[in-house]
Amino acid sequence: MRLEGARMDLIKKLWTARKLILVVMIPLSLLPLPLIHPCSESSCAYVLIVTAVYWVSEAVPLGAAALVPAFLYPLFGVLKSSEVASEYFKDTTLLLMGVICLAASIEKWNLHKRIALRMVMIAGAKPGMLVLGFMCCTVFLSMWLSNTSTTAMVMPIAEAVLQQLICTGIADSLDDSVTVDTQEEESEKEENHKPINNELELMNCKDNEKHEVCMLREESNGLALKPAFVTAFSKRSNGYLPEAPISIPAPPKKPKIRRDSLYPTKRDHMICKCLSLSITYAATIGGLITITGTSTNLIFAEQFNNRYPEAKVINFGTWFIFSLPIALIMLVLTWIWLHFLFLGCNFKETCSLSKKRKTRREILSEKRIHEEYQKLGPISYPEVVTGVFFILMTVLWFTREPGFVPGWTSLFEKKGYRTDATVSVLLGFLLFLIPSRKPWPSAFSSESTGDDEDEEDDPLAPMITWKDFQRLMPWEIVILVGGGYALAAGCKVSGLSMWIGRQLEPMSGLPPWAVTLLACLLVSAVTEFASNPATLTVFLPILSALSETLQINPLHTLIPATMCVSFGVMLPVGNPPNAIVFSYGHVQISDMVKAGFGVNLIGVFVVMLAILTWGEPLFHLSEFPAWAVMRNVTGNL
Repeated sequence: MRLEGARMDLIKKLWTARKLILVVMIPLSLLPLPLIHPCSESSCAYVLIVTAVYWVSEAVPLGAAALVPAFLYPLFGVLKSSEVASEYFKDTTLLLMGVICLAASIEKWNLHKRIALRMVMIAGAKPGMLVLGFMCCTVFLSMWLSNTSTTAMVMPIAEAVLQQLICTGIADSLDDSVTVDTQEEESEKEENHKPINNELELMNCKDNEKHEVCMLREESNGLALKPAFVTAFSKRSNGYLPEAPISIPAPPKKPKIRRDSLYPTKRDHMICKCLSLSITYAATIGGLITITGTSTNLIFAEQFNNRYPEAKVINFGTWFIFSLPIALIMLVLTWIWLHFLFLGCNFKETCSLSKKRKTRREILSEKRIHEEYQKLGPISYPEVVTGVFFILMTVLWFTREPGFVPGWTSLFEKKGYRTDATVSVLLGFLLFLIPSRKPWPSAFSSESTGDDEDEEDDPLAPMITWKDFQRLMPWEIVILVGGGYALAAGCKVSGLSMWIGRQLEPMSGLPPWAVTLLACLLVSAVTEFASNPATLTVFLPILSALSETLQINPLHTLIPATMCVSFGVMLPVGNPPNAIVFSYGHVQISDMVKAGFGVNLIGVFVVMLAILTWGEPLFHLSEFPAWAVMRNVTGNL
């Protein structure tokens, strides 16, 4: 018994120290590679494999693992220390910093909340339209903010609506057919002239039960983030929600209240699942639309421009034109898939825009949304300034080099000096200077909603402070992206990318669409278990070398792979938005796998459709471009 106990103790200690063991053993076990074959290719491969294993296993933080090339490349003589250092801060880093400045202003002055609530108010409270409304506002916000920030912003608003559904579910279960039809209300009034003691007792019981089941905990932002349950039961149903059996006398032929779950009916639970999952999927879809929407888009843009500096084809405008139809098609198909999976096929019932007949629950849900919108008050001066900057940044990005007409950069004598980062940093810098109060006297001059009391006392307090910027700036992503650039530079200088391309020559018999499809399926499978930026950073050099070897346009494989790497939506560990939604407890892992598998297939299908149709004339994918030929010849030399 003692021996078994000692063994179990040892196993537990080893399991606890598994990350440390991995960090030490991986470099030592791979060390023979550069020692037995002392060449630049094997040394670069050693650094690449060690960094990739650290990223995939997350044995160390992603940002820390991205620093591995910074000291291993100089030690093995692949790149000089100064050359590696220059890879960690690129043009896209400045682009990201400017976008974060705008995002900080949007979040600080609650412009995102106003946009989200207004779009949901327009959609209405019917389950199908409510889900579609939340998806549309999430997609729009995710175009400009990070997927994680967008999900964290929208999910509390959705949770407030869902808790309203749960709290009013008992009343609705007792009379699900109650509507606002005028004739029915009059007939009910006539019937209610007769006093019935049993009915009064039932209504009292119903109100008491509603009060005991759910009380919304108001957070500092005025939104109900999570329910505080007043119950004596502590069982868990899916790892998050406690079970609260409810016993209410119900009339015959009425929906029975579920006794094994907090949710009054199974349909309520399905609505909660559908709305929760729709937000994380919509955040992923929205991140595809703009080059700054997600970090993987930035990684692709910088690595592509570094590898093919003569290719002036990837900018904000061309990416937007290509990806917007993809996002719109995916949005509609994902909504239909989630509706079919959780709400059924009766779209007429759940998506009706008619205001003549609404259930009590829909009335209360709309009331809740209107209350949250009223809390924001009238639109403030800082919101107007933020909205103007938002529109101005978008317009300047589009008109810099639209392609079909000369852009505003043609007004300058020297060409090629100004990029999207120039616009982003300029407008971001101005947000640190412009006062958050009107420069002229106004009756509403005290409408500031900033967090710092010092700012409220200072009439010249800027729109954002450095503290606001620091709170949102993802420095780990910046270093991670820099590590990817360093790896790509090492592969290019050492010749490893060309060696990988030669090993892939047996695939030359496959048509381009088959190569692209294989790349999409492989990337979308790996990204379910590894971080999206790390997966893309590893695959981009390999796919670039493969495209050059097979003499196909590199964009034919790189763009679909970049988009498919965002489709890690089947598990909570796939990406941070999944984890945020899962933490609210409405969905189980089985729900995410089932729904995410369908979304994954939809994404791959739509991306393949795009690259084979409107992508060909937009990027001239049917021919092997001159800039890729020049890169191929230079690499061989």
